[in-house]
Amino acid sequence: MDVSLFPFNEYWWFYVAFMTFVLGMLALDLGVFHRKSHAVSFKESAAWTSVWISLAMVFNVGLFFYAESTFAANPRLMAVPGFDPAAAAERVSLEFLTGFVIEKALAVDNIFVFAVVFSYFAIPAAYQHRVLFYGILGALVFRAIFIALGAVLMQYHWVVVLAGVFLILTGLKLMFGPEKPMDPDANPLIKLVRRFLPITSTLEGERFFVRKNGVLFGTPLLITLLVVEFSDIIFAIDSVPAIFAVTKEPLLVFTSNIFAILGLRSLYFMLASVVDRFHLLKFGLALVLVFVGLKMSWLNAAFGGKFPIGLSLGIIFGILVVSMAASWLIPPKPATTR
Repeated sequence: MDVSLFPFNEYWWFYVAFMTFVLGMLALDLGVFHRKSHAVSFKESAAWTSVWISLAMVFNVGLFFYAESTFAANPRLMAVPGFDPAAAAERVSLEFLTGFVIEKALAVDNIFVFAVVFSYFAIPAAYQHRVLFYGILGALVFRAIFIALGAVLMQYHWVVVLAGVFLILTGLKLMFGPEKPMDPDANPLIKLVRRFLPITSTLEGERFFVRKNGVLFGTPLLITLLVVEFSDIIFAIDSVPAIFAVTKEPLLVFTSNIFAILGLRSLYFMLASVVDRFHLLKFGLALVLVFVGLKMSWLNAAFGGKFPIGLSLGIIFGILVVSMAASWLIPPKPATTR
């Protein structure tokens, strides 16, 4: 029997507590550790990456024990024939971990975009953390909206199948489609902003806005932030359905998604200098999208309604490890010149 483990009317307080924790960590990050703009070193970014991943894993362990005890004390769940609190808690833990791995993997594409955008607008390393910090704040809002919509729409089987087909097509396009150079100035959002807000020709320190002769101007740092935010919205269209492919619980989708993007800034600073070495990773990400698309549109139904979550995690992790290892072992082809 398909039963909701974390209905919103029972667990609204969990969302509030989780977001309070997240905002507290972000305030600590910007207000204490990054109060002054500076270039983030590899050592610092590696330390923060470890912190965010460790926090996610500690949360997952705590979620397992909390779920096991709570499910056992919940009359609604225990009234379901054959319901096993321990098995359900294990499934919850694996689904969170799988969702976290999927989102973390797909976030690598964001890192490529960040590198291009910062280079295009010539943003100094000292200001990049500030842009990504506010980009993450915006991402939290938009991810919450996407997940809320997904929780409603994914109740309809035809929407699940359609989302699965969309992920398959996206994966195939990523695998076989030509790579197009990114042109941030062609972004429709940026064109719209420039129609209503004048933009300075040079940076004004770490400020997004500046007033000159009584006129409010945006700065290139603001434009960079908008491009980063717009890019995250585009990526969310892929990543949110991908996590819904492994769990129908919005709470797990939300928490795994947020934990993954919280560590995105530090991951960027850690990998930015070597990101070009992962030239075959896009094929791994494409296969992950195809796999989760197949889960949604076919495999779940073929396996009696739920493809084994442990096997899903193993397949996804295996694809990513192989593609990353192949990137290091097989050098990229030299660029051809005419």
